[in-house]
Amino acid sequence: MNGLSDARLTMQSGELEQEAASGHLYAQTGTAKPAVRRWNAFWQRLITRRALLRLTDEQLKDVGLSREQALREAQLPFWKL
Repeated sequence: MNGLSDARLTMQSGELEQEAASGHLYAQTGTAKPAVRRWNAFWQRLITRRALLRLTDEQLKDVGLSREQALREAQLPFWKL
């Protein structure tokens, strides 16, 4: 368990809702073509991995990650799972 989905849900839910409400291209995944959906996934990984770097040790503990795990995940390129 890497806790990444928990961090994505807590850190990005507000931003994703705002993008969806504004009709932002990257938020329109339901009707998007496969290439756009792939780009959305890449973009979301990049944003989420950067958000991991801003979490405190207590917040990381809440999502089940150590600081070292968060750093390792944040250093991955956006195209890697």
